[in-house]
Amino acid sequence: MIRNERQNRITRAQAARFRAALRELKATPRPQDVQTRLWEAQLNGLKSQLRDLEKELREYEELKAGNRSVLEFDSLEELPKALIQGRIACGMTQDDLASRLGVKPQQIQRYEATDYQTASFARIRDIARVLGLRVHERVEIGKRVPS
Repeated sequence: MIRNERQNRITRAQAARFRAALRELKATPRPQDVQTRLWEAQLNGLKSQLRDLEKELREYEELKAGNRSVLEFDSLEELPKALIQGRIACGMTQDDLASRLGVKPQQIQRYEATDYQTASFARIRDIARVLGLRVHERVEIGKRVPS
């Protein structure tokens, strides 16, 4: 997932390199000593990587443009991703969020780089509040474990 403009630029450059490699590979005849299946696997691998990068770029641009008002997640483990996406969708940089929380920008960078593993629950609530996020999660009770 792209978390900031720097990662956006890096991902764009990577996608451009994959596009160029794919064009070059398609324009090159398959060498006789390379099996057809291996050649096709190489092409499919490049295509798959490029699709993944393009999906990340589209998601980031969509969030940045403010085109998403609901971020859905299926488990609590996905909450960090929703917080990052929420920040981007609100038009805030990591520096902006840090300023509003009264912490150093590096702290927000660390939180996001580690998917908020080191953030307290109180900090996560503060972040959601600053971003204006409303979280609606249904808690399902699992099967009772016999004692």
